[in-house]
Amino acid sequence: MSTVTEITSLADWQKHIASLPPSAVHIIYFHAPWAAPCAQMTTVIQTLATEYPVTDPPTTLWASINAEDLEDISEEYDVSVVPYIVISRGGQVLETVSGSSATKVRTAIQNHANKASAPDSAASNGAAKTEADQTAAPVDGTEEVAPQDPEKQKEELHKRLADLVKAASVMLFMKGTPSEPQCGFSRQIVGILRENSVKYGFFNILADDEVRQGLKEFADWPTYPQLWVDGELVGGLDIVKEELASNADFFKPYSVVEAAAE
Repeated sequence: MSTVTEITSLADWQKHIASLPPSAVHIIYFHAPWAAPCAQMTTVIQTLATEYPVTDPPTTLWASINAEDLEDISEEYDVSVVPYIVISRGGQVLETVSGSSATKVRTAIQNHANKASAPDSAASNGAAKTEADQTAAPVDGTEEVAPQDPEKQKEELHKRLADLVKAASVMLFMKGTPSEPQCGFSRQIVGILRENSVKYGFFNILADDEVRQGLKEFADWPTYPQLWVDGELVGGLDIVKEELASNADFFKPYSVVEAAAE
């Protein structure tokens, strides 16, 4: 599975670019530590990268860049907002995606990565046809696109979810973001985590319906928010309150204050 390379200097960037084959799809993720949506998008990008195998030569290469620390690179790609994803190949920008929509990012990457990995010719008529081409073909009865195997689709989703729930030691799946919760229960659980100085990751389930619906079955828990600790489901707001009522130190191992004291 592919991984995301964190670029921390211009030297890192030059080395990364030098290793980039002309045919590879290059995914560049610009972020900033102060931007709350980047916490979610970092998880999305890392998870998406794992879905692409490591090949020789590579068909995809993934880079993560702090937009403020490396302003020269940000200016090169006209980065004015974060999160910001650039998809390029052979030094040419194919598409950019800004904002926190995991669905838009996934679709854009799949579209270009699938085209890059498609065969040069088709045995039947000598014309290459990518998955994206088939999806875009007119549905008029002249050509039929085979649906994806539901079991395989479910297996891939569960693999993605298994990675997501372990993306941080404490992961909150919520409606909205910590700065802008979209429901009262999510707002309350964010408040509890802040009161206990918990360092946590979050995922806005409103931005990705596949995760929103799939996690209900994966977790066997039908509502949101959901709090996961060390890859295990704790539960919703009521369960979190019960855990704290019975153990005031429940979040102590994950507290920023506790870590600083050590």
